Amino acid sequence: MPSRPTMPSNPAQATMQAAAVGPASASSPSRRAARAWRRTMIRRRRTVAIAVIVTLLLGSGYVIGDATDVLPGPLSVHTSQAPSFPAAAGVRRVNALTGDIESGDDAPAIDAAKVKSLVDAFAKAEGVGTDFSIVIADENGRTVVQRNETTAREPASTMKTMTAFAAAKTLDMSSTLDTDVYLDESGAGPRLIIKGNGDMLLGEGASDPNHVNGRAGLATLVDRTIAALNKHDINTVSVAYDDSLFGDKRFPDTITANNPDLIYAAPMSSMAIDEGRNWTASNRPKDPDVESSYPTRSSTLASDVAKKFAAGLKAKGIKVNGSVAQTSAPNDDKPVASVSSAHLSEIMGFMLKNSDNTEAELFGRLTALKTGGSNSPEGATEAVKAVLAENGIDLTGTRFADCSGLSQGSRLTVRALAQVQAKYVDPSAGAAPAAEGLAISGLSGTALHRYIDDSADGLIRLKTGSLDQVTSMTGNVSRVRGGTLIFSVIVNKPSNMWSAAMAVDKLVSKLPEV
Repeated sequence: MPSRPTMPSNPAQATMQAAAVGPASASSPSRRAARAWRRTMIRRRRTVAIAVIVTLLLGSGYVIGDATDVLPGPLSVHTSQAPSFPAAAGVRRVNALTGDIESGDDAPAIDAAKVKSLVDAFAKAEGVGTDFSIVIADENGRTVVQRNETTAREPASTMKTMTAFAAAKTLDMSSTLDTDVYLDESGAGPRLIIKGNGDMLLGEGASDPNHVNGRAGLATLVDRTIAALNKHDINTVSVAYDDSLFGDKRFPDTITANNPDLIYAAPMSSMAIDEGRNWTASNRPKDPDVESSYPTRSSTLASDVAKKFAAGLKAKGIKVNGSVAQTSAPNDDKPVASVSSAHLSEIMGFMLKNSDNTEAELFGRLTALKTGGSNSPEGATEAVKAVLAENGIDLTGTRFADCSGLSQGSRLTVRALAQVQAKYVDPSAGAAPAAEGLAISGLSGTALHRYIDDSADGLIRLKTGSLDQVTSMTGNVSRVRGGTLIFSVIVNKPSNMWSAAMAVDKLVSKLPEV
């Protein structure tokens, strides 16, 4: 059987094969194969050409789309715009630290002669008088220069630094103060009981994550409560409140004389909206965390909260029977709704920067509850003193009429104040929330209202104090040559209050340079 003809691999090979076999093979399969091969190649070339054209068209279209920003890509016919950012609200130039960042015995020695010269000038300054005490010490509390450091004097709001230290050592400063709502169905009809746990900075509106004052909002609590009622198919309730947290005595005995119309402090309460301040549309501050004026306050704080809570429920379609009444919340039930305050560390910063008397008294009361002390203003001061003594603070000759310094009758020594500041700057002392809460010269809090030189901006953490016959200040200083010092000064019965306060500011302004 003859073998099957082999298909030539190209036209030249097919022509050579035809010539070899002669004319008789001109119409042989080899010629037909060559023609078929040529037709195949033509079709392939056409396909490639069409593909190239389509690719070019698609590529051109994408380039145009990219350039006109219709399609994503790196090209654009539009002018490139640099990103824009809002202008800074303000810039403060601060004095640079020129020394090494050292502490303790490694820091450059404090210039004792310069400190003595500053203190001597302060003692002779107009308005200071003779009823003053002052101490300048290194960060370990070792005295560099002092005048009457063991004489107890009325401290005004520098007392808050003592309370802040005791609270920071005692309380969980990462915790919050929750305002809870309980559903009681044991009576004739469903009853909501709102119970406070010490948040006196509630807001009327929605919870505000950007501020300490108003972090927990009553409107948010209303919404969460309604969501819980809906799950129980309840649309009619009565409302009561539990204000038992701080017992019967809400104010220190001698605070009234320095607190007309409650403008500087509110009575202690388990809950309050903005500490009970009676704002009007014209005097309400833009920033709720900055206390710039002193309106009168309500004295029925928890009741006010409960009434606004009930009104919020009504506005959202819940029927509220009867009037708001006081009661006790169940001890074994879980709340159906809650809102949480800022962390205690944030509230402490709010208290110290604003010199807020209400929050200072609150920290004293919470410290007493935590340590098992008496649930009273007296229990608060005893608890604070106990913590201070346990931590080595010399309280000889001191007297605590309250935890804020607003009440009449308190006495502190500058030695005790300085010893607490030494704890503030000691990283191992556990006082960081208090230290970080102090006002900063030129930058924050009550320090902004003092006439401290711009050269000291950012270098002094301080707590001010002012009463009719008192100007005081305590704090710690970052020295420009490196290291830290602490200071405390109290002036009682100055011959000229304005001049005495200016003398304090002038003295403190120079401390970073020693």
